[in-house]
Amino acid sequence: MSTPFIHDDFLLETSAARELYHRFAAPEPIIDFHNHLSPAQIAGNHCFGDLQEAWLSGDHYKWRALRTNGVSEQFITGSASPKEKFQAWARTVPYTLRNPLYHWTHLELARHFDMNVPLNEATASAVWEEANAKLSGLRVHDILRLHRVKVLCTTDDPADPLDHHRAILGSGLSTQVFPTFRPDKALQIADHDGFRAWLGKLEGVSGVTILSFDDLLGALKLRHDAFHEVGCRLSDYGLATAPLPPCGHDVAASVFAGFLAGRSCSASEEAAYASQVMHEIARWNAARGWTMQLHVGALRNTNLRFMNLLGADSGCDSVGDNSHAEALAGFLGSLDRIGELPRTIIYNLNPADNYVFGSMIGNFQDGSIPGKIQMGSGWWFLDQKEGMEAQLNALSNLGLLRRFVGMVTDSRSFLSFPRHEYFRRVLCNLLGKDVESGELPRDTDLIGSMVGEICYRNAREYFGFAEPAE
Repeated sequence: MSTPFIHDDFLLETSAARELYHRFAAPEPIIDFHNHLSPAQIAGNHCFGDLQEAWLSGDHYKWRALRTNGVSEQFITGSASPKEKFQAWARTVPYTLRNPLYHWTHLELARHFDMNVPLNEATASAVWEEANAKLSGLRVHDILRLHRVKVLCTTDDPADPLDHHRAILGSGLSTQVFPTFRPDKALQIADHDGFRAWLGKLEGVSGVTILSFDDLLGALKLRHDAFHEVGCRLSDYGLATAPLPPCGHDVAASVFAGFLAGRSCSASEEAAYASQVMHEIARWNAARGWTMQLHVGALRNTNLRFMNLLGADSGCDSVGDNSHAEALAGFLGSLDRIGELPRTIIYNLNPADNYVFGSMIGNFQDGSIPGKIQMGSGWWFLDQKEGMEAQLNALSNLGLLRRFVGMVTDSRSFLSFPRHEYFRRVLCNLLGKDVESGELPRDTDLIGSMVGEICYRNAREYFGFAEPAE
């Protein structure tokens, strides 16, 4: 009888790796401090209708693979039935060999449905029926318990009223669920109509009539306070390029006044204005003890036809190739000089920039907090084995790997939590090879302690999350 593809020692090539994973990584629970999961589905303890809803809906990783495999949009985001869309995915899976989707697909089938069969056209019907039967008894809260998720941080706009998060707080759910303050729309002043519509939402939820730049900052500060009250301890930005040093209050106020007067905004004016807004929010983060996350380097919505047809996040984004070093140094330095640089995690999307970001984080450590400035985990196109290893190697060579706060799912799917397992296996395999080659000491307790810290304990201590009661 052949060994199943997803087995106990999957990705673990040495005896040292296997011991590190099974003794020190696998037992640790999960803190997923960055994802795009739905607070409404958590609050309502959502039950998915079928595997397509749970697994394919909104998953632009899979959409890209389906299109590349010649699948019509009808079977991706179109009018085909859920089962037909799933069958199209099953036919595509054998063509994802060496793509991380092949690993993720089979890990997720194994961990949620105890199914260790290759997904393909021949097995599709059986997988569909068996998985759907199990999904009917596997609600969102069950998935969180299955993966022992202690803390989960969603991604939320400042104009969100946070009703779902308040409901979660009163639900008795053992997983602590907190919002993350993501004010990307506050920066997008060049999108005149979209920005005006967003301002209306912000006015409604904050109760502030926004007639000036100071009014905007006041409304955002009220929302920052409201987020803090429901447990938020992180902010986040998705940025094509690293933020610039702040332009100054008067410059930003002038750009905002121009917007209110109906004038269009240039790209340089938007960048200057955004730098000042980010600077102000970063100062609030520092005062509150929050962490600032910067996701840098995505070139988004490159296919205008799909953008017009499906909107953003339709699977037409890529790695950008901008220069970030000088701008990032200036932005972080502007906060450091006034003693208001918050805890910061910088996620890099271009592997060519790993050493730029890996070296940059060392410039602004101040001795106040271990690992205060972090190089974030492999993100988006880099959250696969090679990308994770490249990030781990750059961080190891330029910083302190043992202070790393670890992996996030960065996902819209509740079935994506096995990505933590995937990361832990990659981490232990990398360290196990070093042990076997003599590059690290054969001291299992020493290396194992580092594994446990990276997988769970560093994040708990860095963000200040309380250890939840069992």
